[in-house]
Amino acid sequence: MFLRAYPAGKPAVLSAGLQIHLPFVAEGELLVYHDRHGAHLLRSETPAPANALYLGDLDGVPCLAFSPALPADDDAVEAENVKRLGLRSLFGHLPDEEITVAGYASQLIRWHKNARFCPACGGPTHNDDGWNQKCAACGFSHYPPATPAVLILVHDGAGNILLAQKEGWGKRYSILAGFVEPGESLEDCCRRETVEEVQVTVGECTYDGSQTWPFPHQLMVGFICCYESGEIVPDPTELSHAAWFHHTNLPELPPPYALSRQLIDRWIAQQ
Repeated sequence: MFLRAYPAGKPAVLSAGLQIHLPFVAEGELLVYHDRHGAHLLRSETPAPANALYLGDLDGVPCLAFSPALPADDDAVEAENVKRLGLRSLFGHLPDEEITVAGYASQLIRWHKNARFCPACGGPTHNDDGWNQKCAACGFSHYPPATPAVLILVHDGAGNILLAQKEGWGKRYSILAGFVEPGESLEDCCRRETVEEVQVTVGECTYDGSQTWPFPHQLMVGFICCYESGEIVPDPTELSHAAWFHHTNLPELPPPYALSRQLIDRWIAQQ
């Protein structure tokens, strides 16, 4: 189990012994142990750099992230069976809880890099309490962002699902998606996005799961939505194609680790 450090921050002294290290050698690129048997986060009894971010404990082992952007230890180099991999490529390969830690680390590394100056007055910031960065000049405090977005599975009640395709996806299709706007509920976002993207109206929207998606800091929230009216007309600036597909004859879908695919699979199981 992963127990987050927030809001305690890094302990004054970490106990000696095994640590889990997350060395980010570039934006979104992490060193991990990888061989023919699979991948996992690096374990080491050598202490992480002093400026590493303490994330919390995974099964009782402290997790520490560091990056040249902080700056961090330049001695983090690739060794035998240690690979430099993009975070996205680790989905489906790392254990789920290690993916959670890696995604959390990626977002905090990015935030610390981007939060060195106050967005209100431009003054320098410092760590105030946990992950809070506080401006030394005006006192403004800000925290790591989480951007909500909805995944929208539209079905017609007769075994058909609305799937869309974007330029660059190849043969793959997925459900609709969109970012939540200020002053908007998650359900209202589902209804707005379906009209904007395919000119279709939906009625009841039922929550069906969520997933953190650290690219860079989304929280994906899944909904099952009932079709009400409208002919599918894809917005050409958003989509290259959209259509109804029967659950027995579906195109290529997103990979199993993606929440969009999990929503589809759960819906198929109910047909």
